[in-house]
Amino acid sequence: MALPENKDSQIKSKKVRGLLQSTGLVGIMTLLSRVFGLVRDVVVANLFGASAGADAFFIAFKLPNFFRRLFAEGAFSQAFIPVLSEYRRTKTEREVRLLANSVAGVLGAILLVVTLLAMLGAPWLTAIFAPGFLEDAQKYSLATEMLRITFPYLLLISLTAFAGSILNSYGYFAIPAFTPVLLNLVLISAAIWLTPLFSEPVVGLAWGVLIAGMVQLFFQLPFLLKMGLLPRPRLDYRHDGVKRIFRLMLPALFGVSVSQINLLLDTILASFLQTGSVSWLYYSDRLAELPLGIFGIAIATVILPTLSRKHASKSDQEFSDTLDWALRIILLMGLPAAIALIVLAEPLVTSLFYYGELTQQDVFMSAQSLRAYALGLLAFMLIKVLAPGYFSRQDMKTPVKIGIWAMCANMALNLILIWPLQHTGLALATAISSWMNALWLLQGLVNQNIYRRSKGWGVFILRILLANVVMISLIYWLQVPTENWFEMDVWSRVSSLTQLVAYGVSTYFIVLLLSGLNLKSMLGGAIKH
Repeated sequence: MALPENKDSQIKSKKVRGLLQSTGLVGIMTLLSRVFGLVRDVVVANLFGASAGADAFFIAFKLPNFFRRLFAEGAFSQAFIPVLSEYRRTKTEREVRLLANSVAGVLGAILLVVTLLAMLGAPWLTAIFAPGFLEDAQKYSLATEMLRITFPYLLLISLTAFAGSILNSYGYFAIPAFTPVLLNLVLISAAIWLTPLFSEPVVGLAWGVLIAGMVQLFFQLPFLLKMGLLPRPRLDYRHDGVKRIFRLMLPALFGVSVSQINLLLDTILASFLQTGSVSWLYYSDRLAELPLGIFGIAIATVILPTLSRKHASKSDQEFSDTLDWALRIILLMGLPAAIALIVLAEPLVTSLFYYGELTQQDVFMSAQSLRAYALGLLAFMLIKVLAPGYFSRQDMKTPVKIGIWAMCANMALNLILIWPLQHTGLALATAISSWMNALWLLQGLVNQNIYRRSKGWGVFILRILLANVVMISLIYWLQVPTENWFEMDVWSRVSSLTQLVAYGVSTYFIVLLLSGLNLKSMLGGAIKH
């Protein structure tokens, strides 16, 4: 028996509100994490600038983070959550717990072996991922030493991500979203109090990474225990669910992390460039990660379990509607964020990092790569939303194929653009290849009739473009020359930047409202259509 139209609309409206509330909650927690992340980077930039020690630490920190995104937040989560959602829908509670226990044991064992091998092979890993360091014995030795300290972080943070995947699947989004705040708090503390205790101060940051991994894991365990969801690891490689997860995970190891592989390739090539190039790319990437985390990753975190449930229940229209809703939000928030990074590149870098050891030259160099990354920001966000459209359906092969082509394009563009544009060329190559990746993912979903565009997109895009044009014009009119930012004290910089951002955001949303955009109606319409 069909529901009355008004009743059906009420139910769908509740679903929209649920998605929006969950996304907002994750976004707020992610914003908090990113703010503390920026404070961390400000402290690190103040203490170490773009020195050889900073370059070495960023390599030692980037490698376990790269593998974390492969094993944990990337391939594993994308494979685990759909299978767990299916088990919750079709199996008993005992079978669900048995799945979690088996996955915990097998994943933990694999990660332990990988971690031990990486620690033993640290000199070779440094040579592979930062070959340019071989020309500087001190930088190479320091990076290798810190890599041995930081790599166990992979084991700890992957188990943390596993715990977070369980919590997300059961609708507890806040706890996993808050956990990264602890990483930043520990690293800030390490930078202030641990680094003075070492003959090579930057090594204190490496120990901070390891401590942060332990803190994040132990933070989540009590919540799992309280909810009765704490796994008891068992080494059962033959469990059907485990075999399915790892079968899905193998292709996803590559497909889901193409953007991270591209960034890692940037780092490898940057190691051959002048000292400071790795740090410039790091600082600009960190700024680009702020809106990506707040909007892109927050929405992706929420919609993956939702899409998995829609697919399991064969709700094809609701599946498409959820994707449509996510795409609208990404465009609404992502485009002005990208434009802001381009227009305010120097003020942002100056306000956040121009202290202590960082020079004016470092500011200009970081701003150049920030603009290049910003050109691809919207694409980065779209990938985060579009890829779950495949993963939730347990289709890992298509994103992998697309990812391979995108990575090949990135490698070719790297080699073409690095010579005339140096480190900026590497960032630009990543942006262009990300757009290729995003558009191919969208095309695949449309061609398979998985995603069907809802009505009103044309008018929506025109309103977005109008609001962005007015916002850019106002910011350009209010901006002062970069030299003025160098002369300001810290509070003047923060105050001026805050005012520019506030004026820009206010103008953007006022123009949207004046153009006739009803945010509540738009969000509801994504599902109603």
